[in-house]
Amino acid sequence: MYVILTSKPGQFRTELVDGLRPLEAYDYLFYGHKKAYFVIAELLKDTKIRVIEEESEIVNDVPSKFLEKFESPEQALTELNHLTSFGTMETALRKAAIIQR
Repeated sequence: MYVILTSKPGQFRTELVDGLRPLEAYDYLFYGHKKAYFVIAELLKDTKIRVIEEESEIVNDVPSKFLEKFESPEQALTELNHLTSFGTMETALRKAAIIQR
């Protein structure tokens, strides 16, 4: 199974934890400005996804059972494209390096 992890600069970041194998990463650009960072990862086992609020450094460990899951990385990317497209607005997904924390 595959999941999409999201980080929004200045708001929160999602960290890779044991049980996830990152495959691809993308920056989401809205009118040329980076608004989010996405990682498509293989879920190797049930785990807790670490989400850290940027300003307060509050840590939330979210069980992977609450994430939407996809049968393939291609299905995850299709969903990500759907989620980041808004009619004629200037949006783009740009392939990025995988950030290990």
